[in-house]
Order: sequence, then C-alpha cells, then structure tokens
Amino acid sequence: MEQISLARVGAWLSKPYIGRAKGRVGKMSEASEFRHLVRISGRDLAGQKKLIVALADLRGVGYNFANVITTKLSLDPRVRLGTLTEEQVSQIERAIQSTAKSALPEWYYNRRNDPETGEARQLLGADLDFIQKSDIEDEKNIRSWKGVRHSLGLKVRGQRTRTTGRKGRTVGVRKASLVAAAKAASAKKEE
Repeated sequence: MEQISLARVGAWLSKPYIGRAKGRVGKMSEASEFRHLVRISGRDLAGQKKLIVALADLRGVGYNFANVITTKLSLDPRVRLGTLTEEQVSQIERAIQSTAKSALPEWYYNRRNDPETGEARQLLGADLDFIQKSDIEDEKNIRSWKGVRHSLGLKVRGQRTRTTGRKGRTVGVRKASLVAAAKAASAKKEE
C-alpha cells in the first residue's frame, strides 16, 4: 500500500468539495465554520444533512413543508445545514414558527380548522403531541365512534381487523406447543 505524503493531503484538502450527488461543486467559505449540531425550535439537528432533510426531522415539519420554507426564504435546499450562518438559521426558525401569518395555502398546515380558534396553524414538537392527545381525549369524552375505538385499543380509521391488529392470545400453531405434544406422544408410547 502506498504512503500518502502530507503535501498530497494538503493539496487534496485545498481543492473544492465535490458532492457525491451529481458531482456538484461547492466550497465552504473560510469565514464560516461548519457546525455538526444546529438548534432549531428546541431540537438539535444534524449539520451534515441537507437543509430540507434536516428540517423534515423536526416533529410537525414534513419534506414538502420544509421545501416551501426554503423556497420562500430563497435558500438552496441542497446546502448542508451546518454551513448556514446564524442569521439564516434564525430566519428559518422565525419562518417555521410564524407560518400562520404567511401567504401559504391552508392545506399546507398540520392543524386546519382548529376547534378553539377556527384558524389554520402549524404545530411543532411537544405542542403537536399535546394537541393530538387532547383531541383523542375529547373524542373519548363525547363517546364518538372514534373515541370508543380509541378507548378499546382497536383500529380507528375503518381498517379490517379480521387478521391484523390482534393483541393478546396468539392464534395458530406455536413451536413450544408442538414440542410439548411430541413429548406427550413419546411418553404414551413408552408406557
């Protein structure tokens, strides 16, 4: 195996970065430093992921919603999250949290026709979990069909339950029962 000299390594590091996907060429500026963890909306996101994929890791933000946010802010969706400046990160965070005031269509939001306010909102993280749990509890309290199915632990959205979604006792042949039956049969033969 060939020894690599430090001069060759230095020359290789000074070349522009060529990305794996489609041979894109990009070079990080010397002024900005790459960050491996970027905090957005109370969650640490991986800096080595591309911008859209990293934003989709937030609970309540999907791939399409992240794409809309990046295009509205005129950011390159293929750039790595760790290469963004603090100003760009704060701009993204403000855009995600103030989406109700933006001009997005109502169907982009994950909370449309809120029963309390009647408006469309985008919920993130723990807020989304809390609202979902409270909605399920409301369904259980008013004893709607969905609430009854939730309280019984059954499928809610009309799926078939004949063969799937079983809990508790197993149906069918189990290996342990076959071994026990074989031992009982051999014990009878010996008698």
